[in-house]
Amino acid sequence: MKQILPRFFLASVAAVLVAGCASEPKDKDETKGWPAEKLFSEAKAEQAAKSYTKSIELFEKLEARFPYGKYAQQAQLEIAYDQYKDQEPLLAQAAIDRFIKTNPAHPSMDYALYLKGLVSFNEVQGFGSAMFKQDMSERDPKAARESFEAFRQLVNRYPDSKYTGDATARMDYLIGALASYELHVSKYYYKRGAYLAAANRGKLLIETYPKTRQVEGGLGMMVISYDKLGLNDLRDDAKRVLLQNYPKTVVLDPAFLDGDPWWRPW
Repeated sequence: MKQILPRFFLASVAAVLVAGCASEPKDKDETKGWPAEKLFSEAKAEQAAKSYTKSIELFEKLEARFPYGKYAQQAQLEIAYDQYKDQEPLLAQAAIDRFIKTNPAHPSMDYALYLKGLVSFNEVQGFGSAMFKQDMSERDPKAARESFEAFRQLVNRYPDSKYTGDATARMDYLIGALASYELHVSKYYYKRGAYLAAANRGKLLIETYPKTRQVEGGLGMMVISYDKLGLNDLRDDAKRVLLQNYPKTVVLDPAFLDGDPWWRPW
């Protein structure tokens, strides 16, 4: 005859098994009990190995467990760098802004501003390559302006920083990119018959970016736009300035409107 175990015995065995399973942690945190120094060094090691997600995870644990130490402040900046390298510009910008706001006197503030400029500068690279493939009059070069402003603050506040030289070079590039944007928009308006808007955009370019090579194109747009408007005095004044400064100019040639954009900064 088959032996039948009592129900209460079976229930007791099940309870023990369940309790045993519950006592085993599903996701054991190997970092539990680590000091701040170890968390930081391990996070930096993951960063060096380009394991940015893991690095961010460790830096976040560091900041949460040791919120008032020197490592926590640096962790905020390291998280921003990881997100920048991991192609997460919005998260990187948010992390940098948080660091700048909460640590205004931090000794690494020059690097924070440099990193802030770099994050936006990477977006400018896409901005430049796309400029001539879409209607740029509907695209605000916000990233270029934000990048320039971050670099400007760095250069003005920390002229002796090791990042200042590179930031200055990037600012020159950004000035050219922004001037090219204004010239492109001026041409856009002209092609659509908005001649006053085209002339005003050319004038804005000259006033805002007077030391760029795009000034020649801005003067050319003023000349041909004023001509279409029948504003002969303004046309002649703009043409006189253009020819005095660029005697071999080709911007009055109709091909300028559709030709190779020689004035782009890249």
